[in-house]
Amino acid sequence: MTEKIFWSNPYQTHLRSKVVRIEGKQIELSHTIFYAESGGQESDRGTISGIQVMEAKKEATRIIYTLASEPDWSEGDEVETQIDWERRYALMKLHFAAEIVLELFTQRFEKIIKIGAHISEDKSRIDFEWPESIGPVLTDIQVHSQKMIDSDLPIFSGFSDEEKERRYWKIDHFAQVSCGGTHLRKTSEIGKIKLKRKNIGKGKERVEITLMASI
Repeated sequence: MTEKIFWSNPYQTHLRSKVVRIEGKQIELSHTIFYAESGGQESDRGTISGIQVMEAKKEATRIIYTLASEPDWSEGDEVETQIDWERRYALMKLHFAAEIVLELFTQRFEKIIKIGAHISEDKSRIDFEWPESIGPVLTDIQVHSQKMIDSDLPIFSGFSDEEKERRYWKIDHFAQVSCGGTHLRKTSEIGKIKLKRKNIGKGKERVEITLMASI
């Protein structure tokens, strides 16, 4: 099992840890800050002792990293991981913006069903199964989302089942939701958001979320 420092400290950008397995270009580490794609949130980008990580793959409680070239290290050697912080922070903001938007939709519409989600560094999206356009409520959802973001509320996260590595986030008096992504400390870190509606097929609606540049 790889110890996930990206959960205990998602703001950490450098980490020294030991190599526990090497097989060609694939390695595993004792501890890691390098997030592997899961739950729609894309993987981090970065290097391990100067070698670019091409893929981060989660397998149960393990994370396997595929490097751009075979390393000359041995198992037990200490290496340094460095992640692209600008990308990570954008992912964290867009991830939690999507969490707030999704929760507001599910609280308002009891029968709405999420059928997909994706978080990149440029935008996040949520796909719903819903028989009509969500356009008429989108402005109101954006207003309520922004109000929550601007309220500077603390975001708590932890294990609901540590052995199985099941995680959650929580905002008091709003929601507690199962989620294994990387989370911000406070809602205000997200900044200003913009929502856009797309129809992606009969009975399917998409909400795209982008961050608005600071003035």
